[in-house]
Amino acid sequence: MTEFLLAGVVLGLSGGLSPGPLLSLVVSETLRGGVRAGIGIALAPLLTDVPIILTVTLLLQLLADQRWPLALIQLGGGIYLAWLGVESLRFRGAELAPVSASGGFSWRRGVIANFLNPSPYLFWLAVGTPTLLAAWRNGWPAALAFIGAFYALLVGSKVLLAVALGRARRVLHSGGCIALMRGLGLLLLVYAALFLRESGRLWLG
Repeated sequence: MTEFLLAGVVLGLSGGLSPGPLLSLVVSETLRGGVRAGIGIALAPLLTDVPIILTVTLLLQLLADQRWPLALIQLGGGIYLAWLGVESLRFRGAELAPVSASGGFSWRRGVIANFLNPSPYLFWLAVGTPTLLAAWRNGWPAALAFIGAFYALLVGSKVLLAVALGRARRVLHSGGCIALMRGLGLLLLVYAALFLRESGRLWLG
């Protein structure tokens, strides 16, 4: 269970702090509307990811006996994680352009932004759901540890960022943030190697 708990922590924290549409929206809403507005955006994945996870889980269950499609998914997951790892190692501080929006509730804009963002779909297809299913095969506590740690860090890191931005707007360029992202980059490369190894095992039978 510890293995999947750690995977949830690393993947959740990386996803929570990596620059992208949702993080940009967290920043812009916090700067414009205050900490509560930023937190509203940060909570969006809790609403949007459930149908994505259910759909991808059903798809992968249908492919459970198909070795080559699963090998391709594992290969894609390894490449995706390697790309995220390299991007994290190159991180020198986030330059996030404000996202313009007017009217409505912050969480509603966050839900729309996350639904239109391809990253959650790619992540859950290539990385998240295969890891979740592997955890489930080790028992429901392992699956719960992975999914709980993932969302605690994915959402929690964005919430903490909104709070930090409410106090100091230079936090995205701080030495601590840069060091954290580069450390996560190294861990992501380790997980990429594991996915690629599993892909090779499936190809070779």
